[in-house]
Amino acid sequence: MASAATLGAGAAVGTTGTAHAARRASTVRLTGKRAAADIQGVLTAGTPYFVHYELRDAAGQPAGTESANSLPVTVGPDKALVLATVVLRLTDGMLSATGAFERPLPAVTEVLVGYQPWSHTFAVTGGTGAYNGASGELTIEHLSRDDSVLTANLN
Repeated sequence: MASAATLGAGAAVGTTGTAHAARRASTVRLTGKRAAADIQGVLTAGTPYFVHYELRDAAGQPAGTESANSLPVTVGPDKALVLATVVLRLTDGMLSATGAFERPLPAVTEVLVGYQPWSHTFAVTGGTGAYNGASGELTIEHLSRDDSVLTANLN
């Protein structure tokens, strides 16, 4: 993470001020601002979509990006079951995560009823650099249509 990423127990800070995750448990918390997306107004089972977020650390400094490729599997009147792969490209390595989640629907009705915050959790499946061999959970809280908070609890 960039210098102001919030890291819990087991973090070490290098001489350049960049925080690095250690082999012990740590928590990484970042905020995201949607920069790109290809989400249909009404999701369709079998039609993939992507989202891309610019990430910032606790001090508001750029910390990397989040990209997710998602595939709705089932779509109902108020939610869809979605399979997704997420990649966080951070200043000191990459984290990957995967999972299935229920996404509120349909996105087109947000204009009519207002946005309802929601969250979902992924299994961290690995990483590179400072996150080599990472495992744990990544929770993404969608505070608004374009703003999110990402919390990775790493083992």
